[in-house]
Amino acid sequence: MQHFGAHRYPVPVRPDLPAAYREAWQIIASPGNWWTAEERIAVAQEARTAFDCALCETRKAALSPNMPDHRHPANNLLSAAAVDTVHRICTDASRLTKTWLDGLAEEGISHGHYIELLGIAVAMISIDTFHKALGTAPETLPEPEPGTPTRYRPPGAKAHGAWIDTVAPADVSAAEADLYGGASQTGNVLSAMSLVPSSVALLNVLGQAQYLSATDVPNPATNGGRAIDRMQIELLAGRVSSINECFY
Repeated sequence: MQHFGAHRYPVPVRPDLPAAYREAWQIIASPGNWWTAEERIAVAQEARTAFDCALCETRKAALSPNMPDHRHPANNLLSAAAVDTVHRICTDASRLTKTWLDGLAEEGISHGHYIELLGIAVAMISIDTFHKALGTAPETLPEPEPGTPTRYRPPGAKAHGAWIDTVAPADVSAAEADLYGGASQTGNVLSAMSLVPSSVALLNVLGQAQYLSATDVPNPATNGGRAIDRMQIELLAGRVSSINECFY
């Protein structure tokens, strides 16, 4: 079965969009650095259900997200901490803290686990929101690919002032040489996920189709060949970021 077929859409859709979504599905369905393929798809499913979660609604309305009864149960693939983390990222991201993040290690979620989980959740929000906007049902999740997690941590990952170690362009090793497309500098929005290179790849795949390529972003004269100009693109991007309480 081909995912994201043109027949699914009620209006003409640029072909690079479903192509990017198919590539994202392949990445999500593959074993990662820290999660198995089955667990990664379970993360995707939790991200998909978070927005209809009554417990998330209760937490978001609470004075503190740390109320003792605000905890999601485990499922057959993910621990309660992992499920809860996915839901918090999707529905209450503006109240995440470094203290909370560091505390996840006590529940078996390292910084690497977290970044990989974060990348999948962000991708699911992006893809599902596009389909919701078109009035189209969410795409069926992919089947998991065989294999085991690599347990790979980029050797160049260091503290750069963020909550989690990141890889600067100057510290990229041969194993992830294409992490930033050979660029000598990059934005924090990309390097933030560099502890797990596949999360950067996933973000790039979707960003290039739904926004602009990483090479186009610094050049205000480019619009990626879109039907609207760059000022209109940034106006929409800024408005969406504001509504979503984006840190940037």
